[in-house]
Amino acid sequence: MLKEKMGHIATELKAHAPFTFFGAFTGIALMLVFKNISESTSYRLFYVFHPGHVILSAIVTASMFELHNKKASFLPVLLVGFFGSIGIATVSDSLIPYAGEVLLDMHIHAHEGEGFAHSAHIGFIEGWHIVIPAAILGVLIAYLRPKTKFPHAGHVLLSTWASSFHILMAAKGNIPFTTALVMLIFLFIAVWLPCCISDIVFPLLFVKAEKNQL
Repeated sequence: MLKEKMGHIATELKAHAPFTFFGAFTGIALMLVFKNISESTSYRLFYVFHPGHVILSAIVTASMFELHNKKASFLPVLLVGFFGSIGIATVSDSLIPYAGEVLLDMHIHAHEGEGFAHSAHIGFIEGWHIVIPAAILGVLIAYLRPKTKFPHAGHVLLSTWASSFHILMAAKGNIPFTTALVMLIFLFIAVWLPCCISDIVFPLLFVKAEKNQL
């Protein structure tokens, strides 16, 4: 069973790589087009795309769990969808881009007295009033009408764009070729592994063995 599951995960990662790479290119294109916008505008756009990513991620994560465990009550669906989407979206949209910014010694957007959660723009802490309701909304949609295909494709793109505007907050209009190349790699990693883990691996961890047929 474990070998079969790992093989399925590897197949899914391989299948999602081309689309994710395309998404990463769109993220770089957005960064180049909007490189001269202000930090505050980048910040506001991040809090458009990040909650959007959380909604679609919650839909897919909760739907995957529900479809593979049809007798699940609402509470388990809520917990899996909520923590799966919040946790993975934070890694994808905030922590990995932040690591790239630190690596490239970019300007870290933060006000005096603010801690790591604000420097890295951890959405469920800094923007909890937007991000947490977004996760709950996504779970409710999934519980009423579980779907995985379109929300997954959409949240890959939204995750890429959220990461892009996170990086733009630190770029301050300075995006040389080497920075763009490194950020292309970080955008790919930021979306590829976390999103597949969120949508496929995480929800299936909580499905009973006899029903965990992929």
